[in-house]
Amino acid sequence: MSRWSERLAQRLKQLPPYLFAEIDRLKAQVAARGIDVIDLGVGDPDLPTPPHIIRRLQKAAEDPANHQYPSYSGMDDFKVSVARWYRRRFGVELDPANEVVSLIGSKEGIAHMPLAFIDPGDVVLVPDPGYPVYQAGTVFAGGVPYTFPLTKDRGFLPDLSALDEGICHKAKMLFLNYPNNPTSATADLDFFREVVDWARNHDVIVCHDAAYTELAFDGYRPHSILEVPEAREVAIEFHSLSKTYNMTGWRIGFAVGNTDLVAGLGKVKTNIDSGIFQAVQYAGMEALDGDQDCVKQNNRVYQQRRDLLVEGLRKAGLRVTPPKATFYVWCQVPEGYTSASFAKHLLSEMGLVTTPGNGFGRFGEGFVRMALTVGKERIQEAVDRIQRIGF
Repeated sequence: MSRWSERLAQRLKQLPPYLFAEIDRLKAQVAARGIDVIDLGVGDPDLPTPPHIIRRLQKAAEDPANHQYPSYSGMDDFKVSVARWYRRRFGVELDPANEVVSLIGSKEGIAHMPLAFIDPGDVVLVPDPGYPVYQAGTVFAGGVPYTFPLTKDRGFLPDLSALDEGICHKAKMLFLNYPNNPTSATADLDFFREVVDWARNHDVIVCHDAAYTELAFDGYRPHSILEVPEAREVAIEFHSLSKTYNMTGWRIGFAVGNTDLVAGLGKVKTNIDSGIFQAVQYAGMEALDGDQDCVKQNNRVYQQRRDLLVEGLRKAGLRVTPPKATFYVWCQVPEGYTSASFAKHLLSEMGLVTTPGNGFGRFGEGFVRMALTVGKERIQEAVDRIQRIGF
């Protein structure tokens, strides 16, 4: 160990190894043994970015006007496209100038949000299981993460009324995410109304991660928290083009909502990054304003994969509920296994990469997450391998 690794900042020492980096390490070990690995781990779409979006990038990239520094908060035209999309999709009216900020992917905005509003010692309420960045961003800002459970008996929705009142009075920020990663749970408008009322009563900022609202099946249409009119008083919502339009590598997203919250995040970004390459923003406008048949086609593909995987897992004796949204299947581990031991068994014995539920928090124990981001042939091969052993 070098002397510099011993001098890592305390904020880094507080964090566990980043979940997906650890999975990549184990996957490489198995592949080195000559095993054919099927990766159902990290949620990175295998489907290509739609051609009309690529063409718009190509045209914009050739324009020298886009080769200079972009606006920190996003091009005005991009923010107008975001507002138009919200109006069409959710019936929510946004002021592009004051209620929209562009992001270098929603992960970046989520990680930076605590820097804008959390001082050392402030409490941030974080779902367990949940996306690891909620906790990491809190720690980087010097905040104190306080986890609350998402359990199967409540449909993986939190019971905010059960939180300790002393913690509630100390809390300054709350992270939520529906449709949910990793559980694939969904939330209705009544739930969001309860959240908004709770947040207004306790003077807490609500950060809603809505990255998966466009990945839904069987006619289901997920909601935005901003469909609750009073949400503008307390909420900011994070969105991404990554999953919706297969643009994970493009790094473009946005946050919308309360003007003070949007401005605070924008001020952090002004001091940390230089915005999104304008050609990518033009491609984002094409995605948001263009033909949405590509989104429908994505969902048809993922629904077919979902049905194939769920049916195969059930035939193998595993307990799983078909997700209404996201491209994740949250599968209960069989008796005699923990999340980690089952994921390790699937990887070492069958060459299947899954994500152990406890990697998302201690209440994720008893589950593994499988992503629908490989083709039907590979999913069929995965379930064949599982069924040959059975549980």
